Amino acid sequence: MEHIVTGFVSFRNKVFPRHRKLFAELANGQSPEVLFITCADSRIDPNLVTQTRPGDLFIVRNAGNIVPPHGGMVGGVTASIEYAVAVLNVGHIVICGHTHCGAMTGALDPGALEDLPHVRKWLELSLAAVEVVRHAHGSIGPEQLRAVTEQNVLVQLQHLRTHPVVASRLAAGQLQLHGWMYEIESGDVYAYAEERNAFVPMAERYAAMLKPEGAAHGADV
Repeated sequence: MEHIVTGFVSFRNKVFPRHRKLFAELANGQSPEVLFITCADSRIDPNLVTQTRPGDLFIVRNAGNIVPPHGGMVGGVTASIEYAVAVLNVGHIVICGHTHCGAMTGALDPGALEDLPHVRKWLELSLAAVEVVRHAHGSIGPEQLRAVTEQNVLVQLQHLRTHPVVASRLAAGQLQLHGWMYEIESGDVYAYAEERNAFVPMAERYAAMLKPEGAAHGADV
């Protein structure tokens, strides 16, 4: 805890003064471009990975980067999606899974979650991902962890489309959905390419929008 308190003091004394104008603007409101839904895992830092600044991302985090389908469960995830799309008018939603995901490990072996009833119930929302992989491989086990994690991103994108506010904006061409997979050990991010039904390197998936190296702005915070 000491390094966290020390870090805040350093932020307040050294970092904040350099970005005083930005924070003054943010005090008057926010207009993020992206709703970023990812895992609560402590190894994932959305702003670090995307090199974005405060105000750029509207972030939702939970175990397994799960999106409950509309009508099945009302809670913070559902409310945050509705607010981000209907009020903040985000133009993009990213669901980002990651390698070595503890939640997906639990989804593979729900019997091991006997003493964690709430976690077990929550991970039932990833059951379809497990079953898709089981059917494709003929069995299911730890060796299918990455496949299940990737499939879970796709399942949650399907859940996302059941939300009326998302469906209406998609139909109007005002919203785009993205499925990402962050590889902790390499720092690489793979993005789902629907036309290939596969996760491909980020630079390949978004080649058309990438600026020349050195031209993109970073967080610098």
